[in-house]
Amino acid sequence: MINKTVKNAHEALQGVQDGMTFMLGGFGLCGIPENAIQELLRLGVKDLTCISNNAGVDDYGIGLLLQKRQVKKMIASYVGENAEFERQLLSGELEVELTPQGTLAERIRAGGAGIPAFFTPAGYGTEVGEGKESREFNGKMYLMESWLKADFSFVKAWKGDTAGNLIYKGTARNFNPMMAAAGKITVAEVEELVPAGELDPNMIHTPGIYVQRIFQGEKYEKRIEQRTVRTA
Repeated sequence: MINKTVKNAHEALQGVQDGMTFMLGGFGLCGIPENAIQELLRLGVKDLTCISNNAGVDDYGIGLLLQKRQVKKMIASYVGENAEFERQLLSGELEVELTPQGTLAERIRAGGAGIPAFFTPAGYGTEVGEGKESREFNGKMYLMESWLKADFSFVKAWKGDTAGNLIYKGTARNFNPMMAAAGKITVAEVEELVPAGELDPNMIHTPGIYVQRIFQGEKYEKRIEQRTVRTA
């Protein structure tokens, strides 16, 4: 069996260059590839197109890449927690493609499945639909949306094995699995890395065939995006 293990994020990100398109997994701040993001910061690559459900917060996640002006374009669905993102958008420094969350998930899934386009009713008659082909099906209007693919997909899993099989935890399953399938090179960082054969095959969410490089991450912060405490 092929061993896809690399030592660390530095080795895992070999081949990353300016101008590339990246997918970064996670939902809010859950299940984001923290080690890969830190390595992207260290490398200083720029003019990036980043595809992610959200844009992190000002001092964490993709927000760190935005602070360093490494991102040229964001394709995302939820960006309300990042003041620097808002500033760059309004000043024209950042190109942004806002996409309904379900449409974003399906565009990524389509990229991994080899489906170049599909039709969805989401966004028809709004700014989302401007310039896009529309068609009527059974008396209802639909927009044509195109697939999304990436040069690198960076995903984060709870457990993985040396063959690249991955198990996610909780809401980390929302975007990581489809992004793992949609990258030319998929880099997985995991909290626990085990030998091939130790994971229950029935529990695997991403088969190793989609993963090219895997490493055990470190120093995970696991931030909470919005902490709410009961007052009484």
